[in-house]
Amino acid sequence: MKLQVKDNTGKIVGSVAASDQVWGALNNDALLHQAVVAQLANKRRGTQSTQTRATVSFSTKKIRPQKGTGASRQGSRRSPVRVGGGVAHGPHPRNHRQRLPKKMRRQALRIALSDKIRQESVTIIDDLRIEAPKSSTIRDIVKALDLKGRTLIVTGSTDQNIVKSAGNLPGIEVQAAALMNSLEAASFTNLVLTQDALEAIDKLWGSSGGNA
Repeated sequence: MKLQVKDNTGKIVGSVAASDQVWGALNNDALLHQAVVAQLANKRRGTQSTQTRATVSFSTKKIRPQKGTGASRQGSRRSPVRVGGGVAHGPHPRNHRQRLPKKMRRQALRIALSDKIRQESVTIIDDLRIEAPKSSTIRDIVKALDLKGRTLIVTGSTDQNIVKSAGNLPGIEVQAAALMNSLEAASFTNLVLTQDALEAIDKLWGSSGGNA
């Protein structure tokens, strides 16, 4: 397929060929959902923890006599029903990681990218070079392209000047093409790709290198 190429001012300067395998994949909501859930789960640290009645620090002395007071039976300050007592059925450290086969991960990314094409939310720019970190440069480019909502800028390789320039801009993030995943592709409203990034994506996940 052919995609329009714009410059940093939003003017159309040509077109570029893109892989139909990557950018024209059939929709599969179930697979995309499974991949996104796995990505979110793998980002969790799993360190949340609570104290049970066995680990909370309180005296083991019985609160009051079992009989004769007319009040309810209370055996321990550590009971979950008392303020400061242990937590019943609370969270404890665990591994949330979900394994997803490589073929499924790659196809989910293709589906997410193809969805953005169908939504007309992908913009290809001819080049993006910044001599020194400057937030206004990225902000002006996004404004010139008339992009609304969260925007992901994808570059062919990691460029620290671009990363730092977008670091202070809310709703704008930068990612190298080789590090793209289905969660990022699906969660951002707009994708802005340099021609180098488009070539890298097609090479990684297109017919030449992404069949596995």
